[in-house]
Amino acid sequence: MTRILALETAGETCSVALLDDGNVIERFEHAPRRQTELVLPMVEGLLADAGVRLKDLDGIAFGHGPGAFTGVRVAAAVTQGLAFSADLPVVGISTLAACALSAQARQAHSHVIACFDARMGELYLGAYECEDGAASAILNDGLFNPDALPDLPSADWMIIGSGLVYQDALVAAYGASRCIIDAHPHAKAVAQLALSAFERGEGVSAEQAQPVYLRDQVIQGAVR
Repeated sequence: MTRILALETAGETCSVALLDDGNVIERFEHAPRRQTELVLPMVEGLLADAGVRLKDLDGIAFGHGPGAFTGVRVAAAVTQGLAFSADLPVVGISTLAACALSAQARQAHSHVIACFDARMGELYLGAYECEDGAASAILNDGLFNPDALPDLPSADWMIIGSGLVYQDALVAAYGASRCIIDAHPHAKAVAQLALSAFERGEGVSAEQAQPVYLRDQVIQGAVR
């Protein structure tokens, strides 16, 4: 598995990336609520610039959430459509893991807590050990109340993401040598994490490209 297209639209940004024999090219825009209109033109432009056709890909990866409901759904739907049209396998990647790896690439910090503001007085949170282009989960992604945060092993933590609106509670629970609220997940990190997932045989068919919301109320509300 050497040529992977990756999409990430779960937050306030829109990015696409192409991993080709270890090299990654990416297009990234800060685009709150514009992912629906931007993502397909960005994919088309990226592939055209690289001289790669959709059928030349080995697989497609997407940030499956958690994150903003619409953004998470956009990435899954576009991935399904592209994968169906070219009969390609897909793999979903944690958006929190992608955010952690993206931040680690900027700050060279191995222990990263990634957290997003989930609204309604809650936050999405996952903890990772990041090194060599991988993000190993220390705490699986979950939805938490900032007044009842889960336990984590003692470490030199870097805390990143919009969940730092609850910075006082997070720092009190975990300590932190660095906090970065304006950290965002990148499709480049999704592609890097997907490479290992495909190599482990975790690729699935297009119809199995499903978003991960983590909040039952959101899913139930969408069904009604």
